[in-house]
Amino acid sequence: MNITEFQEKLLQQALQAGLTEAEVYFERKQSFQCKLHEGAIDSYETSEDGGLSLRGLYEGKMGYAYTEKLDDDSIAFLIDSVKKNASILDEDDGTDIFEGSSDYAHHSYYNEELETIGIPEKIELLRSIEKKIRTYDPRIVTLDYCIIGQFTTERSLMNSKALSLSQKENGLIIFLSVVVKDGNEMKTASYRKMTRDFASLHADDIAKAVAEEALANLGEKSIPSGKYPIIIRNDAAASLLAIYFSIFSAENTQKNQSLLKGKVGQKVASDALTLVSDPFHPDALTGSNFDGEGVATKKCEIILNGTLQTLLHNRKTAKIEGCETTGHAYKDSYKGTLTVAPQNLYIAPGNKTNDELIASVTEGVLITNLSGLHSGTNTISGDFSVEATGFYIIDGKIASPIKQMTIAGNFFTLMKDVEETSSDLYFLPHGYGSSSLLVKELAVTVE
Repeated sequence: MNITEFQEKLLQQALQAGLTEAEVYFERKQSFQCKLHEGAIDSYETSEDGGLSLRGLYEGKMGYAYTEKLDDDSIAFLIDSVKKNASILDEDDGTDIFEGSSDYAHHSYYNEELETIGIPEKIELLRSIEKKIRTYDPRIVTLDYCIIGQFTTERSLMNSKALSLSQKENGLIIFLSVVVKDGNEMKTASYRKMTRDFASLHADDIAKAVAEEALANLGEKSIPSGKYPIIIRNDAAASLLAIYFSIFSAENTQKNQSLLKGKVGQKVASDALTLVSDPFHPDALTGSNFDGEGVATKKCEIILNGTLQTLLHNRKTAKIEGCETTGHAYKDSYKGTLTVAPQNLYIAPGNKTNDELIASVTEGVLITNLSGLHSGTNTISGDFSVEATGFYIIDGKIASPIKQMTIAGNFFTLMKDVEETSSDLYFLPHGYGSSSLLVKELAVTVE
């Protein structure tokens, strides 16, 4: 029995057993990851995970259940579990099964050619990259991480209202961390490359990029602690946004867990800041033509020139506020219940290059990496105090790397203090992206 036949059989029996509406969600993930050390395979992992969930209305309340086994015994288990789950709920929360959108995009997230390239060829590319990094400069002493990985995911959603959707996606990620040493000074730098196009990966370019990133951190100097104009480089800005994405969720504002509650239509950022959720962006590896409820996804401006246009909604949060869903219902896996999350959330690029932003700063700091983000941030208040790596800017030029420092501020204030954004948009693997940000000032403490 294939997955479509199983879904159809499960839906039929669920309705016969007393569920008034039902939805079946299936997901299968396959991946491999290889880590090299000095040309030899240090670790190699393959994995496959998958399962199916049933969501259904029973006596007016929505129940959930999931299983990894797709057989006749699982059908009875799922239906019985949904009934039991629904029966313990205190009240009907108004959730129902979606009948489907009028139109869906047909964006492709899968490159069949990537699947035809053998794992040995992919490992050989990584081996070539590692060798070129090691021989690039004598100050390069080792690689902490030299990893290549690939994922393939299949998802399908079918419900009792005749909605049937499916999607397949894949991608490849290379992660490198290089250690350099000059005298007693030792520094590291990391690099990440994501693509669905294997032919776009060039060992020389990748090796040069990560080597130069690490070597640039040598020769650190101290600067006085204080408040400085700050440029947060695109990758560091994307990391910060990935921590604070939840403030844009209507689910969180309704739980009084975001200071953006009641702010739709109001100015919450500077004119220079536009925040977009775009499931179809070509530079991102993630995305979908439908959300976790089966609602058609679309490009959506969350903040436009500083004004909050909308929060992220699923159908439940939209019903509470009397508005339309934005197509941001989310299931982190077949085991998960519905919540709210963006698809490819990014701070939109401006017109200036990163170099032009630097040239506009008389004295300031360029931040290239942030660490300790999970422990040093508060998504309720917006406050953050995190370790940072970066460079001192004098008269529009990079003067030197800065000794270990901490930057502190508030994310809500930072959004209002963004003066310009660069043209160089960058995405992290999970779909959070940003251009580089020129910020009025942040507190910098140098050890």
